[in-house]
Amino acid sequence: MTDLSRAGVAEIVRLTSAGDLTARVVVDEALDRIEAGDRTLNAFSRVLADEARAEASARDESVASGETPGPLHGVPIVIKEEIDVAGTVTTFGGDANTTPARADSEIVRRLREAGAVIVGKTTMPEFGAFPFTESDSRGITRNPWDPDRTPGGSSGGTAAAVASGMVPIGIGGDGGGSIRIPSASCGLFGLKPQRGRVTTAPYPHLWWSLGTTGPLSRSVLDSAMVYDVIRGNVDSDLYRAGEAPSFVEAAGREPGRLRIGWSTTPVTRGVKPDPQHVRAVQDTATLLAELGHDVVEINPRYPDPSAAFVPQFFAGIRSEADAVEHFDRLERRTRETYRLGAWVRPRVREWALSETEKIARKANRIFDQCDVLLTPTTAHRPPAVGRLGRVGTVRASLRSMPSIAYAALWNVAGNPAAAVPCGLGTDGLPLSVQLVGRTDDEATLFSLSAQIERARPWPLVAGEASIG
Repeated sequence: MTDLSRAGVAEIVRLTSAGDLTARVVVDEALDRIEAGDRTLNAFSRVLADEARAEASARDESVASGETPGPLHGVPIVIKEEIDVAGTVTTFGGDANTTPARADSEIVRRLREAGAVIVGKTTMPEFGAFPFTESDSRGITRNPWDPDRTPGGSSGGTAAAVASGMVPIGIGGDGGGSIRIPSASCGLFGLKPQRGRVTTAPYPHLWWSLGTTGPLSRSVLDSAMVYDVIRGNVDSDLYRAGEAPSFVEAAGREPGRLRIGWSTTPVTRGVKPDPQHVRAVQDTATLLAELGHDVVEINPRYPDPSAAFVPQFFAGIRSEADAVEHFDRLERRTRETYRLGAWVRPRVREWALSETEKIARKANRIFDQCDVLLTPTTAHRPPAVGRLGRVGTVRASLRSMPSIAYAALWNVAGNPAAAVPCGLGTDGLPLSVQLVGRTDDEATLFSLSAQIERARPWPLVAGEASIG
């Protein structure tokens, strides 16, 4: 019997497509795990149990009638609260919206068309403003490796749901590290794609040039399978990526001999990386050298992304806040952030976008020295829950610095970047490193990450491995 709490996307698709399991059985078991596990973790803002069972039964009926199973046939998947799912309120992590979305977002439509089953919406801090999944309306979401620690954010609900084995995969968003940070905190693979790789429809952008959408998964192949379904644009998208091959094919081939440059220097000044994160990078550099790559420590000479990041952060929060139905129901800290960002008028935002292009050019000079950059994913270990508490915008921002110290630059530059698991720390929580690729080169990151995964398999579900 297959333990479906540990089965990934590829395994579930194999079983359901071959008729060894029905989509209904897979979804029923996922819903049972959610009912049992989410009481502790608080990963879900809404469980779509009845809708998911009906959708799974429809998948089974279509196959029984002779239709070809889709590439994600019968896969239970969760969706971050900021993404439209028809019939549910797009809450952005708060209570300021009350009307259900009339239609799916484009990526949800593509997931359904591929045979996936939407089982729920997952928690996030309001508007994804900070890398801790805590809110007034949803409470605290907890890390399945240690419920007293944060799963990170802002896609923390998705990360907790996947890392605990409640579902095999989920969708998050990344405007400053929000796929990579919770992936690192929860032992998952999380790749932020190239800017514009995945449509943001029905919205023209996600935090202007900063935000992207994508999966958090327990394996490299699972991520690639979902990306190959959701990638691509529609006419309303403000940003578009360049050409790229199939990510599933990339994950299945050897990366060849690459120049790997590594550094533990944070982009954010004044932040000091945890010694375990430094060792994780050094150990990974050693592994990559043993795998035949040319590995060397480099001085990345990072540009300061603040001039581009900060105005777009405020502009993103303000544009989302302006669009909610009940502004007065926003959290006090969110309303404070809105006020603090009043200086970001359209002319300032446009200036920040022009700075984005300059910073991207400077950041990409790193790739004159290497094909892939290896760094820590975050600077600190996953902190105790309650990081946001009653603190205001400024203190919350300062507490966020160690989380985004290596991540946010690549939202400004637009490059693909992946959080890759690399064992457990002495505290029993996952360790992670970040791989950053050239513009439009997710394929190399998928190939290299899959090679690391084969050489150094990571735990698939929280608690599967001992410290070592």
